Amino acid sequence: MTPSRAPRNKAVDVEDLAGFDALMAGGASSMHGWHFQSVDLQQRSAELARLGASGAIFMGCRFAKGVEGQLRARGALIFPPLPNIPFNAYRGHLYTGGELYAGVSGAEYEAVPDAQIYQWTLQDGHGRALDATLATAMHDHAISGALDEFLDACAADGKPVVGVMGGHAEARGSAGYARAAQLGRMLAARGALVATGGGPGTMEAANLGAYLSVYDDGALDRALRTLSAVPGFRPSITAWVRAAGRVLADFPGGADSLGVPTWFYGHEPPNPFATRIAKYFTNSIREAVLLSRSGGGIIFLPGAAGTVQEIFQDACENYYAAAEAVAPMILVGRRHWEEELPVRALLSALANGRAMAEQVHVVDTVEEACALLA
Repeated sequence: MTPSRAPRNKAVDVEDLAGFDALMAGGASSMHGWHFQSVDLQQRSAELARLGASGAIFMGCRFAKGVEGQLRARGALIFPPLPNIPFNAYRGHLYTGGELYAGVSGAEYEAVPDAQIYQWTLQDGHGRALDATLATAMHDHAISGALDEFLDACAADGKPVVGVMGGHAEARGSAGYARAAQLGRMLAARGALVATGGGPGTMEAANLGAYLSVYDDGALDRALRTLSAVPGFRPSITAWVRAAGRVLADFPGGADSLGVPTWFYGHEPPNPFATRIAKYFTNSIREAVLLSRSGGGIIFLPGAAGTVQEIFQDACENYYAAAEAVAPMILVGRRHWEEELPVRALLSALANGRAMAEQVHVVDTVEEACALLA
């Protein structure tokens, strides 16, 4: 798997009390370089007093009375919780569907955290307010850190990241949706971590297929029938999410896969079949992260403008990449990519004479796509 191109520091992330206690048990005497993220430290005042504080950073943490001032005086940098923000700007973990859709079984989508955060982004003046700018920037930084941790663990397990891109409009119950689900299933069964843009349509189908890869073929067929009763998220996101919830309840404990959606396109809800969700506010960061971390290659299913953008953004990275870092680009659907949206000709012209030339493929079936990666 290609590592992140972002610089990596040597900080120690402390995301919960268990992590702090483990460091203490290891004989730590200083917190220099420790980054605390939303940890309730009200019961650890004595331990904090014993440790060197210079160079420590506390983000959104809670302390017993008087401790915060003492830490500042001893050289710690403390970022307090930001007021009137409907999300944790300093979170240390990726999202799950259960977290973003908490309460949807008994309430409409508009009441769940995902919708509440999107509504916050639409408020007048939000984009110009300093607290909002700080909160979204810190949030996206924290999500990137959590994503790096997860993908580093996948790399250590020998699990390559394979991206699956495609249109958001592919309806549940369609042949295209079923093909995308089968693709996700095949990739996961071969040991890949399936990564998508985390939205509906083709993206949801690929995450669904990956999730159900630990079950037999009948499970996917049954899930597709259940989902086909609610083909899309319009007119009701609530009904769309609840149908997914029925599948998750029928088949618990599926395989991991990754979704990387954005509140920039908040009108498109994230699909809950991705077990790890790296949701960003800034779409440009989300796009770059998704493409750059798909080191095992990217499969592009039929799509429209967004998918075309992703194809050429990925092509640009491969165009300038060292020969050893070029990742496969596989376009599925000859008619779509050669006639309806004829990107093949331009892509081939760009690749001519470059290291990427042998890594650009156009095929007709998802089986052919998987065979090329294998």
